[in-house]
Amino acid sequence: MDFQDKTYKIMIPLMRGRRTEERLQIALALTARAESKIVVLGIVEVPEDLSFSHGAIPARSYRRLLSRAIQVGRQEDVEIRSMVRISRRIWQGVLDAAAEEKPDLILFDWSGKTKRSDKVFGTTIDRVVQDPPCDIAVIRHHGRTDFKKILVPVRGGPHAELAIDLAMRMATNLHSQVSVMHVYLENISNVQRLREQSIIDKILHEMGLTDQIARLSISSDSTERAILEVSQDYDLIIMGASVPETSDHHLFGQIPEYVAKNASCAVLVVKTKEPVDLSQLLPAGTPDWSFPEVAILPSPETRISEIVDKWFAENTFHHSEFNDIERLLQLKRKQNLTISLGLPALNEEKTIGAIIRVIKEELHDKHPLLDEVVLIDSGSTDRTVDIARKLNVPFYVHQEILPEMGWYRGKGDALWKSLHVLKGDIIVWIDTDIRNIHPKFVYGLIGPLLTESTIKYAKGFYRRPIKKGGILLETGGGRVTELTARPLINLFFPELSGMMQPLAGECAGRREALEQVPFFTGYGVEIGLLIDILDKFGLSAIGQVDLDKRIHRNQPLTELSKMSFAIMQVILQRLEERQKVELLENINKSMKLICHERDRFFLEMQEIGDQERPPMAQIKEYRKRAWQ
Repeated sequence: MDFQDKTYKIMIPLMRGRRTEERLQIALALTARAESKIVVLGIVEVPEDLSFSHGAIPARSYRRLLSRAIQVGRQEDVEIRSMVRISRRIWQGVLDAAAEEKPDLILFDWSGKTKRSDKVFGTTIDRVVQDPPCDIAVIRHHGRTDFKKILVPVRGGPHAELAIDLAMRMATNLHSQVSVMHVYLENISNVQRLREQSIIDKILHEMGLTDQIARLSISSDSTERAILEVSQDYDLIIMGASVPETSDHHLFGQIPEYVAKNASCAVLVVKTKEPVDLSQLLPAGTPDWSFPEVAILPSPETRISEIVDKWFAENTFHHSEFNDIERLLQLKRKQNLTISLGLPALNEEKTIGAIIRVIKEELHDKHPLLDEVVLIDSGSTDRTVDIARKLNVPFYVHQEILPEMGWYRGKGDALWKSLHVLKGDIIVWIDTDIRNIHPKFVYGLIGPLLTESTIKYAKGFYRRPIKKGGILLETGGGRVTELTARPLINLFFPELSGMMQPLAGECAGRREALEQVPFFTGYGVEIGLLIDILDKFGLSAIGQVDLDKRIHRNQPLTELSKMSFAIMQVILQRLEERQKVELLENINKSMKLICHERDRFFLEMQEIGDQERPPMAQIKEYRKRAWQ
């Protein structure tokens, strides 16, 4: 059997300070280098009396901790990544993460305590083992990972093959010597001895190891003592869980747990995916240690609120989590991805030069995180295009892209058309009126897409200062967000109520997602994308990143009023489609604007409303792109 012949995913639940690096080395030894994956899992436990959103800051801290912890795997071929999840109970968080990731093996660290207690990985291991989502391994070690001699005591049973398989995987990677050991009790008959031997022979034969592995046969009056005596010459014992007796409350069986507690070398106890009925293991008179299900179901409103709070804690990031550009580069290369930055612009000569210089120098020239930086111009009449040309940045006029599709005035149409010319697997867009430009506006958005496989779309949020009477005030920007977008989202799309700034222009997405959703052509593009990505891919596919502060040109109230009008139209349109009802017979797209001129004011009618572009994947010319 080739023990490196298939992909293998190992999940490592981690608590702070519990020998992360050592368990990573053990996990690496159990993997096939080129194909396998290791997920280091952190669970933030939030008490029942607090909302899940209180876990956002601890989750951020935990992600930083895990990021540092997995540096050991940077030079390995195996993909190693971290994930942090929020839960009321650590064991529930492990089970939820396992359902999401579908690992082949969960590798726990064991303190040696198996009785149910409040200690982490007492209760946690017990509960996960009770109904395991996959194979389970529990390591108790003594600070070393260079296992040159591995002992595998086997008696048969459902877990013996898993123990041998993991031993051979480790031996292949570490060039170790493996010995399979069987203990015969002294008082058994020759017939029983032959029967036990035939069981071991059959296992090794079916695994193709008859001539590839050393065999030890020991006769003793105590299986436990025999294993401990022989193990003194070994670095690691790997043994399968034994079938518990009905009067035995040991979840892994009495012999493996006794050996794990008393061996002088490291011990790895393994168990296949096979539920344990705790009620059959409890001696008479033992208190009930079961984990009852909650009988009262939450209301739909409470359920949505909890989902949003949990999402907020798990999917809200800070740009500083991703300021290690070399790490992002490594993740990009391992995932074989390309990244494009599109800069939509209309008459931005005051800021476009600084934006291109700062981003291009740091993230394209010095660190090739970006494969291309492209200006998407909407017909600027100032020096915007000339500045981009002098800085060696290619540009497209959005009205000239896909000319057979026509064009519409608005940023949304420029973003939609840019999908046709940008080449990256990940697309980043940032507004081009940012005055305090910093590479964080780009790498902060890329980070979640490289570190979190479930996230398909990430948006920025920030404090938005506003200039009043020539003075820059720290707060007050984002008026349309707070007075229009967020109230309507809370009313009609509560799943998005945790989005800090749903209208932010700084965002990044996977092409595979962006090309499958429609784009509104104007002010409604941001809210439309959020709703459509939510409906198509689910809330877990969306992330948000704190970019600290964004200084930009503030719009006058008249422009904000038009923006609000367009955004409300989009929300009502999507609400009608979702609810399959007609709220308005004909949405009125004409708006009377109040205009002031010195001593008079008057009404002016304007048509304000977005067109809807179909998903780019439906466009024939897009599907024919030569570079795709």
